Formats: sequence, structure tokens, C-alpha cells
Amino acid sequence: MKPRIMIYFTNEQEKLPITYGLKRLIRQAVVATLVYEGFENDCQVSVTFTDNRGIQMLNHQYRQLDRETDVLSFPLLSFDGTDEPPADEPELMLGDIVLSLEKTAAQAEEFGHSFEREAAFLCVHSMLHLMGYDHVNNAEEEKEMRKRQREILDSMGLSVK
Repeated sequence: MKPRIMIYFTNEQEKLPITYGLKRLIRQAVVATLVYEGFENDCQVSVTFTDNRGIQMLNHQYRQLDRETDVLSFPLLSFDGTDEPPADEPELMLGDIVLSLEKTAAQAEEFGHSFEREAAFLCVHSMLHLMGYDHVNNAEEEKEMRKRQREILDSMGLSVK
């Protein structure tokens, strides 16, 4: 039986429109990450769209970094990405993703690819954080996370040229 994945969207910005296509893309990135990781439980993820000012305030509040960033992840589970909860557990809330659409658009232009590709990349990146991966502790973890991101985006048809 296919797991049920609930995604709750919140829009806290007015700079870019929140379209059905954007929500569908974010959902595809969430699902592609869960499939790649072999995660089979029913789960929930919240995705908040914000702007640079909104994400800067959150970055300062939660990470003591007074600057804008592209995406923040707030995991609600503690597991290392390989340990999955028992299949008989009820639906799990994996955590929250906060995405600055303003920064997403700027980075897409800076890196020379589409807004959609950048939004999907940031969502996959954040989902991997929710599932216990990190890239801050050492170069090996960063290399592993980059490999996973690339393979997930490839599976979505959003490879980097």
C-alpha cells in the first residue's frame, strides 16, 4: 500500500505568486525524496513560502545568523536517515520547510537555471535535512548529501547541466 503524504502549504509573502504548478512541484520533490530514501510511512510535511525578510528573521531567531538564506529546515524527528520508524506507527510529522521564494528566484537567475529547478533543489535539500542528513559537520557528509540531491533531481528530470 502506498503511503499517504500530507503537505500543508502556508504563504507568508507577496513577492511571487503561489501557483498550483509550484505546489505540485514541491509535492513531487517531497515524494521523490521519500521514494529515494525508501520511506514508507504515512507522513506530513509543512511548507511555508516566505520572502528574504521573513527568512532572515527566522534565521536570526533559530540559528543566531542575522542574514537571509534560501531555505530552513525544522526536523521534528531524530533519526539518521537510515532508521525508519516501525510501519505500525501512525502518521508522522517529519517537520517544517521554510522557503524564501525571493531568494529562490535570485539564485535561479544567478546559477542560470529555472526557478522551478531551484525550488525543487531547495525542497529536496530541506527534505534530506528533515530525514536526518546534514552537510555542516564534515566534508564526507556534504559529499553524500550532494550525491543524494543530484540523484533525486535526476529522477525528477531536473538534472543540472
